[in-house]
Parts: sequence; C-alpha cells; structure tokens
Amino acid sequence: MADNAITETIHIDGEWRTAAAGGTRDILDPADATVLAVVAEGGAADADAAVAAARRAFDTGPWPRTPVAERAALLRRVAELLQRDREEIALLESRDTGKTLEEGRVDVDDVTAAFRYFADLVTGTTGRVVDAGSPDVHSVVVHEPVGVCAMITPWNYPLLQASWKVAPALAAGNTFVIKPSEITPMSTVRLLGLLAEAGLPAGVANLVTGAGDPVGARLSEHPDVDLVSFTGGLLSGVKVAQAAAVTVKKVALELGGKNPNVVFADACATEEGFDLAVDQALNAAFIHSGQVCSAGARLIVEESVRERFVTELADRARRIRLGRGTEKGVECGPLVSAEQLAKVEAYVASALAEGAVLRCGGERPEPSAVRPAGGWFYSPTVLDRCHRDMRVVREETFGPLLTVETFPDGDEDAAVALANDTEYGLAGGVFSADTARARRVASRLRHGTVWINDYHPYLPQAEWGGFGRSGTGRELGPHGLAEYQETKHVYENLRPEPVRWFAG
Repeated sequence: MADNAITETIHIDGEWRTAAAGGTRDILDPADATVLAVVAEGGAADADAAVAAARRAFDTGPWPRTPVAERAALLRRVAELLQRDREEIALLESRDTGKTLEEGRVDVDDVTAAFRYFADLVTGTTGRVVDAGSPDVHSVVVHEPVGVCAMITPWNYPLLQASWKVAPALAAGNTFVIKPSEITPMSTVRLLGLLAEAGLPAGVANLVTGAGDPVGARLSEHPDVDLVSFTGGLLSGVKVAQAAAVTVKKVALELGGKNPNVVFADACATEEGFDLAVDQALNAAFIHSGQVCSAGARLIVEESVRERFVTELADRARRIRLGRGTEKGVECGPLVSAEQLAKVEAYVASALAEGAVLRCGGERPEPSAVRPAGGWFYSPTVLDRCHRDMRVVREETFGPLLTVETFPDGDEDAAVALANDTEYGLAGGVFSADTARARRVASRLRHGTVWINDYHPYLPQAEWGGFGRSGTGRELGPHGLAEYQETKHVYENLRPEPVRWFAG
C-alpha cells in the first residue's frame, strides 16, 4: 500500500484498492478529535469481491494444501516482522484507540506470542487412529481447514483480537476476509501488509474497511463463507448469528461481559494483602479506560472492609493520570469516541438517579498540557452502594466506571450469588488469603476465565471465551485452533468383501 494512498485500505486478492463506491471515512484521534487518517468506506460489493477472492484461494490456491511446517514457518515470520516494527505499530495502536503507548507495546508483544503459539501448536497437532476392532480396517480422524472465514473485530483491541482469529485460521489452512471496527482499523491494515511481506499467497488474506452494516452484515450472511468469528457487543452478535443461521455456517461469538471482582475480608487482613487487592481492583476496572471486555467493573466486597477498601480505592482512582496515550507519565487515555463518552455519561447519570453514591470521578476532567480540550476524556469513576437493579450494574458500560456491591460478612454463598447474577459470563476475579476458599469460589463462578488474587492476565495456550450471553466457542488454546478446523473420519477397509445384504 503506497504511503500517500491513505484511502487504499481495502485489500483483495493481494491488491490494495479504494472502495467500489468511492466512499471514505475519517479516522479520528480520540485524544483531540483531529483526523488521524482517511480510509476506504467499503460496502457490500467490496465484501462480495473479498469473499470471491478468498473462495478462489481456498478452492484452487496453494495455501490449504501447503504443508503444516511451511504454514507454521510463515506465522513465525509474521511474529518476527511484528517485533521488527514493534514501536511503530504500538504508536499506531495508541493513536488509533487512545490507549497508552506502553499498552500498545504490550499488545504487539501479545500478538507476537499468539502467532508463535499457533505456529507451534499446529506443528504438533495430528489426527488420531481409531481402534475399529479389526486388523482389516484402518480408521483415522483427521482435521482439515473449515474454508473461507469471515472475521469481525472490535475497536478496543483491534490488533490483538485480529491475531486471535487470523493466527489459528492461517495455521489451520483457511482463507479469510476480515472487517476491523470502522473506528479503529489502522493496525489491522498494517497487519495485512505484514502478512503479504511474510509471503502469504494472494487471496488468502483479504480486508474490507467499513461499517458493520453493510460490510459485516454481508459477510455474515454470505453463502460462500464457511465460518463467522465475531467479537463485539451482544446485540450485534445476535444479528451476526441470525444472519449466519440461514446458511448454517459455523459461528464463534465473543460478546463481552459484566465481570465481578470478589474481595473477601481475609484478603485485606494484612497491609500487603490490602494494598494488593486495591491495586488489582484499580487495574481490573480502569486499564484502557475500562474499555475491556473482561474489565472487573463490578467490585463485590465483604461488608466489614467495604468502607476502608472503597475509600482507598477512590483516593487512588483520583490520582490516575489521564492524558494522550503517547505522553510520558500518562496512565490512562481517552475514550475511543464521542459516542462512547456520551454513553458513559448516561450510565453515571442513571446510576445516581437510582441511588448510587459517587465516591470519585463522574465528570470530564479539565484540559491540561497532556489532555487536549477536544479529547474524549472521562475521569475514573467509583459508584458506591450499588445494587443489581441498576442499569450500570446490569449492562456492559465499556468505560472507566466501577460499581461497588457488598455481601454480608462470612457469607460465601451470597458472594457467589452476586457474582453469578448476570446474563454474561466472561471473566471474574476472587481475592482471598484462604486458598481453599478462593479455589472453591472460583469453581462455582459461571465465567469462562477466573483469576485468583490477580486480574487480567491471559495465556495464548489457555482458552478464552464465556458462558451465557458472553458468547459461543473459544479463542486461544487448542480449542481456538479447533474452531477453524473441520473433523473428518476416514474409514478404510483393507480387505473388502461383498456384503450380500440383498439376495438379488
């Protein structure tokens, strides 16, 4: 893609191009609302062209038939290129999403790890021989690529979420069309360039920038797409599943969460434990301004330590340094868009109207040298005395909002009931000095990932996904690769004889 052709962000069959209808979209810097880039605004025609290219590449191209070792080698080359361009990509991710530059660096490293993990995993993945009970039968179960995959990714972790789909899909031998969020597409555009540089054949990886409707909608319903992998909001995910159901294609959905962070009083019995739990509660709720699907936005704390815990938490939240993510010393950036800022403000207003107590935040901060006046900044906010009937407790806010609920002293059952009282089930945390209690509670939580005395780390070799309305399927781990594979049984009769079932 030419440096001066900034509207050529659609990648089809190995070529960069503008949108078929000629449309463009301004990508805004969330720190000051200025234009960061101009990208192509694709439509249904672009989606159709991309699917056609991916279909040809799968049906007649070399990639699905490329030996596993060669596919793994290409993934490792992509990992090397990501590290080569680490600073540049981290800066791009920071400016596009508003997150800090250090968070951008972490994202690039995590993406690198995902490509390396799936390269290693697919190399060691083989079929299995099935004992048919006869020496005259050779029976094996093998794994083959699904086919053409449509990938629809979110705005908060655009490069990371793309890698969780792209790496296993390529490892398995699939072709794909990816649609990044129309708000933050730039790092995905860059990733497609790295795939081409690494030597991926034309047509295997295709990208269409544009809105969910029409691009994502068309990909979801397209008869030549074999799998749709979507990460995003619940309502959009339901629409994707409904569209995909018509052609009975495979669907994987990661639809976010409303994640509990349960703190028992025994976790705070020592100063060291208290400091750890407060620090992790801040990390759980406010990293990337709370724009994280697994954010620990619901603090559920034992009554006897509630006041001390929340007071300290609010004091520390007030000291979080907000500003442009590229500025030195900034700990938290802006929200991603004006729409997201308005949404967060509406949630705070509704919470206060429903009886929540504001302990800190609840407003846009004053502009400063690192915080431009036009940016979409919102102060980290702690809302105390919350309960399950409040919208802010029930719904995914995707902002720097932490609600506080309490459970009676010593009532483990009440803590578990509160933590599970959500239609989502993506992630949760448990803080306790009692190892047996922590593990017992973790086993009872209906969430796909549970952290004990920690919050937010994930491993590429461990599955990620949720219960309930947090979605279906899993990313990462062996199951993350299996999502992009079909399983086939091949039964071979080594000594065939007539059956003589029919007398004639």
